[in-house]
Amino acid sequence: MSGIDLTGLEVRPSQVWGGVRLVPLVRSEPVAGLRLHREAYDDPDGRVEVGDGTVYTAYVPHGFVADWSGDGRESAAYGTRLGDAPGAAVPVRAPRQRMAKRRGGRRLRFLPLHLALEGYLALHFGGPPVLWEEWSRQALRRGLSPRAEAAYAGAEVPGLAEALRVFELHPGQCGVLVYVSDALASAFVVPGPEDYRALHPTLVEDLFGELVHQYARYGGPVPEFAARIRDGAGGIRDLADLRAAAREQERRWTLAHDGLMARELLETRYAFERVYRAGPFTLYRFLPPFARDGLGQHIGELITDRRGRTAYLKTFRLSDAQVRRGYLLRRLASLDWHLGRTAGEMGISREELVRRVTAAGFGPLLDANGLARAAREAASGKG
Repeated sequence: MSGIDLTGLEVRPSQVWGGVRLVPLVRSEPVAGLRLHREAYDDPDGRVEVGDGTVYTAYVPHGFVADWSGDGRESAAYGTRLGDAPGAAVPVRAPRQRMAKRRGGRRLRFLPLHLALEGYLALHFGGPPVLWEEWSRQALRRGLSPRAEAAYAGAEVPGLAEALRVFELHPGQCGVLVYVSDALASAFVVPGPEDYRALHPTLVEDLFGELVHQYARYGGPVPEFAARIRDGAGGIRDLADLRAAAREQERRWTLAHDGLMARELLETRYAFERVYRAGPFTLYRFLPPFARDGLGQHIGELITDRRGRTAYLKTFRLSDAQVRRGYLLRRLASLDWHLGRTAGEMGISREELVRRVTAAGFGPLLDANGLARAAREAASGKG
C-alpha cells in the first residue's frame, strides 16, 4: 500500500462559509463491523495514563475507541483537555509511548492525530549513527530529543466553528474534506453516518497546522459551488431531464474536485507504518515523501478493512517549514548524516547545508569545533 484509496466514498457539492469550504463525503453503505466509540478524558491537565506508570501530557482533542466486536452500541467520541492556557499555539512534543492501547476484548483506544504526529516527530529520532567530526556527542547520546512542533486547535481557526455549526449534513455522510482558502487543511472519514453525525462538531477540537491558521486569518472568501443547467439543444422537458442534468453537474464537480483540489492528497505516495491489527481491520500512520514540489503534504492515520477500503482517515497538513525539516532529515539520514556527501548530493555547499540544519532548529546537534576543523581542512585541500 502506497496511497490513500477513497473507493466507496463519493463527494457532494461543497458548502462555503467565508474562506472555509467543506466537501462532504458519503457512502452508499457504511463499513460493516467497525464503530468509533466515545472516550472522554476527565483530567483537567490532559494527563493520559499509557501504561507502565508513564504519564503522557499533551493536548488531547478527544479519544477514539475502535470497536470491532460487532455490538455497535456506542458511536461517538468527544471531550477535550488542554494543560496550558487556551488561545495560543499548542506545543506537541515527541512522545516515547504508544498512542494506541488495547482496551480488552475487541476494542482499541487511540488518540486521533497523535499517532501521526508521533510518527513525524520521531522521524530519524536517533540522529547520526556515526560520530562524524561535525556532529556533537550529544547528537549520538540523545538524537533529536526533544522535538516539538506547534499546532492550533480548530476553534482557533477563524470561520471553522461557524462553518461546522451552520452546514447541513448529507444523507449517508461519513466524512468531510476541509479546505481553508481552497487549500486542503484536513481529511476526516469514519465508518458510518451515525459516527459522523456525532463526531462532526469535534473537528473544532482537532489539531491544525500553522499554515492553515494563517490562511484562515489572512485569506479572503472563496467562491461557492454553483450548478448551471442550460436549456440546450435537447431541452429540459420534464423532471427526469432536470434530474439527469443535475446529476451531470454533480459528476463534473466530482471530476474537477478529485483532479484538482484533492490531487495532493490522492496522488501522493506515502510511507505507511502498521500500528495495530484489529481483527479484519488494520490501523496505520503515514508520512509523505517530503518532496519539494510545492504541493501540500499531509501526515495522518488510516484504518482499512481486509479489502483495503478506507474505514477511518484523519490527516494533518504540514507547513512548508515542517516539510523542509522532514526533507532535510531524510536526506541526511540516507547518507549516514555525513555533511559533505549530503551537501554534494543536494548540490549545495557544506556551509549552506550547515545553515539549513541550523535554520531547521537542529543547530545544537552540531559541534562548532568539528565544523571549524572541517572547514580548515577543506580550505587546505585535505577535506
